[in-house]
Amino acid sequence: MKQNDNNLIIATSGHIDHGKTLLVKALTGIDTDRLPEEKNRGISIDLGYAYHKLDDEKVLGFVDVPGHEKFVRNMLAGVTGIDYALLVIAADDGPMPQTEEHLSILDLLGVSKGAVAITKIDRVEPKRIDEVITLTEILLDGTSLEGAEIFPVSAISRLGLNELWTHLKSLEMGFDNDRRKGNFRLAIDRRFTVPGAGLVVTGNVFSGKVQIGDKLTLSPAGTEARVRGIHAQNLSADSGGFGQRCALNITGPNLQKVTIRRGDWLLDEKLHAPTRRFDTRIKLLKSELRALKHWTPVHLHIGAIDVNARVALLDGKEIAPGSSGYVQMVLDKSISTFHGDRLILRDQSARRTIAGGKVIDPFAPARGRSKTERLATIAAMEVGEPEASITSLLNTSSEDINLSKFTLSRNMKIEDTVKLCSNIEIVVSEVEKERWGFNVNRWKSYSENILKILERRHREKPDEPGLAENNVRAGLSPKPSLPLFKAIINLLAADNKILVANKKLRLPGHQASFSSQDKKLWFQIRQNMEEEFRKPLSLHELAIIIGISANKLIAFMRRAAGLGFVIQVAKNRYLLPEAVKELATIVEALATEDNITPAEFRNQSKIGRNMAIEILEFFDKSGLTKRDGNSRKIIKPAKEIFGS
Repeated sequence: MKQNDNNLIIATSGHIDHGKTLLVKALTGIDTDRLPEEKNRGISIDLGYAYHKLDDEKVLGFVDVPGHEKFVRNMLAGVTGIDYALLVIAADDGPMPQTEEHLSILDLLGVSKGAVAITKIDRVEPKRIDEVITLTEILLDGTSLEGAEIFPVSAISRLGLNELWTHLKSLEMGFDNDRRKGNFRLAIDRRFTVPGAGLVVTGNVFSGKVQIGDKLTLSPAGTEARVRGIHAQNLSADSGGFGQRCALNITGPNLQKVTIRRGDWLLDEKLHAPTRRFDTRIKLLKSELRALKHWTPVHLHIGAIDVNARVALLDGKEIAPGSSGYVQMVLDKSISTFHGDRLILRDQSARRTIAGGKVIDPFAPARGRSKTERLATIAAMEVGEPEASITSLLNTSSEDINLSKFTLSRNMKIEDTVKLCSNIEIVVSEVEKERWGFNVNRWKSYSENILKILERRHREKPDEPGLAENNVRAGLSPKPSLPLFKAIINLLAADNKILVANKKLRLPGHQASFSSQDKKLWFQIRQNMEEEFRKPLSLHELAIIIGISANKLIAFMRRAAGLGFVIQVAKNRYLLPEAVKELATIVEALATEDNITPAEFRNQSKIGRNMAIEILEFFDKSGLTKRDGNSRKIIKPAKEIFGS
């Protein structure tokens, strides 16, 4: 079977003993109660599954959820990510407590497509059926399933089943294009071992597609997994994807059955980004007797997971019953989640559903989470369409947009984000391997002010080689974010409007100079340093050759370093800037494929061992390299530190 758009996942819901399992069996011929305890007690405890192939293309998948209040957590694992709800109400009982709770959950999850089956009509008079239909319509009023079709049926006599079947077979089976295009996500709700095949996990596919041979990541553990086999909608397949229930046979060097739990995710490798806090807007049910307070402990259900969490209110002291508000969910452990994921909150004892919502920012900051500026950012991020959200962020938020993180949070692809930015008035720039988006007016204003700061500094301090980057940034009001500042500096340097060297900025026409007396001394020193380009003498040796005291030379070299004519690489050793750049280029070339060792650097640069170590330690302090045992790796391009 190949992945197609003609698949539908239907979740049953409703009170215990209202005939959900029997109805699914009557529709598909499959008994979804699989556990011995379920058979013995006659109730569903965990999720059950059934599939029915309508023709060569269409496959209906049924998730039969338990109705008992003790097993609502299992019910929640089954209804997240489904396409269609079939609410089951027994004609003899009518709507019951779990009917109402299940309907509240569907409403909070935003499930707007569904129908109602009034079961056991063979047990009651026609008048009672009409009464239950009326009660059901009242119950649905004001919910996401308001106006849903109602089908009186009997699984025993099969009365009304043809009408229900006709309805289900006529359902549209096309899906949200954005979620189909997104990277692969599967919410694991079962895992087991098949003799001769190995480990199998099952769940609803939230987005994207998967093929045999794909490499995935088990999240939040971060363990690598490879797909060996696929069953989509209970049929062997080459691929599976959004809108399907899939069983994946997976293998991996570190995979162990005990490490995989209900609530884990199998993801495209690019999506592995566990979080312990996220921002959301939640709605408190009208039925709650008390307002929701700050730091209330709750059970959070998202995907198939149940995790303990705290509710941090962001825009008020409480949320009243029936009202909504921004909150930050602070979790006991890391989970995987993304913008738009639906969530359910249950009380601390996990006995009742209290609220629900939709993830806004899965990578929310802990500090400043309730500041006015941050709330404006959250409101802009809440906007559903990516292009509209970015536009809102540019216009209403004082924060710059990390487009790489925005792309990840919405499970998009960076090329799609860059493409939609072409329709927006925005400056897009890459800073330290991440794409950023900046407000055009702020960009222009800061660019002009940076040039003005340098012009003023050069007039007031003509003997200085330039102004430190940190001082330039501190002189801007309001102080720009570091990514914005770096992006502007990079572009100004690329356009040759400023020069960057040793983390100092200057205008192209500015050149600091020595006094006439110092110029003569500098001529002697530079001549010697050029002769010993990569391996200059120590200050003590240089002082003897030039014929001045060591103290006088030390004082002079400090002035020369301040003017940018030399760079101090060790306590008693200075190099010309061009020598430092050349040595940095050697380090970069050696470290292209692997870490660099002192011996490799010494041999390539042809300098002594002690000096090689001094230079490498200087590069560590400068931010070019980072020591890793007896070797080093490049962490930033040399031109960003020492100029081009």
